[in-house]
Amino acid sequence: MMRYSPRGPRRAPVLLATAVALATVAACSNGSPAGPPSGPAATGASASAAPTSAAPSSSKPAPPPAPTPTPTKNHPLSTAPRTVPAVRAHQAARGPGWKPAPAGGVVLAANSGALADEGRLLAGELGIPYRGAATAAPGDVELALGGTGAPESYTLTVTGGRVRIAGPDEAGVFYGTRTLKQSVKATGAMPEGTVTDRPAKPQRGLMLDIARKYFTAAWIEDRIREMSDLKLNQLGLHFSDDQGFRIESDSHPEVVSAQHLTKAEVRRILALAASRHVTVIPEIDSPGHLGAVIAAHPGLQLVSASGRTPRGTVDISNPDAAKIVDELLREYTGLFPGAYWHLGGDEYVALMSKDPEASYPKLARAAVAKYGPSGRVQDLATGWLNDRAAVVRPTGKTLKAWNDGFFTGGVVSPAKDLEVEYWTGREIGARLPISYLREGRKLVNLNDDYLYYILGEPNAFPYPTGRRIYEQWTPRVLRGSTPVPARYDPQILGARLAVWCDLSRAQTQAQVADGIRLPLAALAQKVWDPTPPTLTWAQFKALASKVD
Repeated sequence: MMRYSPRGPRRAPVLLATAVALATVAACSNGSPAGPPSGPAATGASASAAPTSAAPSSSKPAPPPAPTPTPTKNHPLSTAPRTVPAVRAHQAARGPGWKPAPAGGVVLAANSGALADEGRLLAGELGIPYRGAATAAPGDVELALGGTGAPESYTLTVTGGRVRIAGPDEAGVFYGTRTLKQSVKATGAMPEGTVTDRPAKPQRGLMLDIARKYFTAAWIEDRIREMSDLKLNQLGLHFSDDQGFRIESDSHPEVVSAQHLTKAEVRRILALAASRHVTVIPEIDSPGHLGAVIAAHPGLQLVSASGRTPRGTVDISNPDAAKIVDELLREYTGLFPGAYWHLGGDEYVALMSKDPEASYPKLARAAVAKYGPSGRVQDLATGWLNDRAAVVRPTGKTLKAWNDGFFTGGVVSPAKDLEVEYWTGREIGARLPISYLREGRKLVNLNDDYLYYILGEPNAFPYPTGRRIYEQWTPRVLRGSTPVPARYDPQILGARLAVWCDLSRAQTQAQVADGIRLPLAALAQKVWDPTPPTLTWAQFKALASKVD
């Protein structure tokens, strides 16, 4: 269950012969370690020319082809930068590459003033001056906005002793700066040549359960810095659950836990996230996981026919429950400016029983009263989810809900614009991912077999390992270990690693940070580059330790 239960180059010799062929290679690399290439190489972005063989001695030697790039006596053909995630394509070249030097600086190209924050950050990281709008000189790093390309894409070129990072949007240029930073950290330099790079998936990130375990604002900010260096762009904050409500509230201060983030701290987190091109996705989970709200408003508690009061479960036939949740939604949609909102919708206990109508007759009567004789408890729950979506929808945010909040065969259907956050097929009534994909739904992958980091490892949920994610998982592996057919890949928008704090004291903040470091790096690799990694796990792990 998810959260309800505790849970040195060699110089070529001079050849004295009557026939000489000069072979040059313009190689591409995807980041695997290699020495000087011995033949043609290609990626999806570029391909090398085939080497030319020597002319027979009985014929006049053919003129050598024009070398591209022009070889030098001192520099071998470059290899791709060493980064996590690996760059998608690298056009090799001969040259010294680029290293930070006192004479160099970070400058902005014409019409690129919006990149000032990225420029200042990079300059500080590399220990070189930031000079703003200026003409690039040898030794400089130039950041430029413009051109065509996919969102978040960039081109990084090293030539003539300088670096140019260009992209169609600020996020893409920022990711180019991450590539430069990591390469310098790993090897001390950025290799000569051109990187052409973009993400495979638009949604890539981490989800934190800050409701059941209090995490400081500083700790969350450190995770944002870590994520952004890995080119991850989403941070989910699940801040309301049975054990706590962790963000200051003006509309309902009575539901807020003693340990919580102030709104000033949240705004600081949001400002840092925006500067690193990370979108924060807030979640108030309902109609389950509302124990902190019920503690302050016990009249909202759902009661079964036998008098059982399932923890965190509000009575969705009670209009007061909807009123409080909607007031909280309106308050926090104003606090969080990002493009997404998570409605929750999972593990409503009434629908986890074998016969919801018999177990919760009050809900059954309310469903019939609202939806007619065919109405069932699942219709009441679906109507609840749709009503909460209607509260948030005017803000223009993209709406998300957990997959076990989507039901079929009822009088009411979930709103068509809800993105499915797929985590489980274990729950009663939960469906396999293919059924959502066949409906045309868009999914984000939070496969609980690979991507759930649950404190204390309850209910047979071992901590995920970076190696298992790196070697076995892809975004198409939504349930278990079998990928869905490739034709559905465009509907899978990405993935997030999820940290759940079922047994909140099982690990400290520092232990959580250390535990998720390699799983997060492995996830970043798999959502950025759709091709199988070329590094072994041991090589990847060693590289991740160098660049973090």
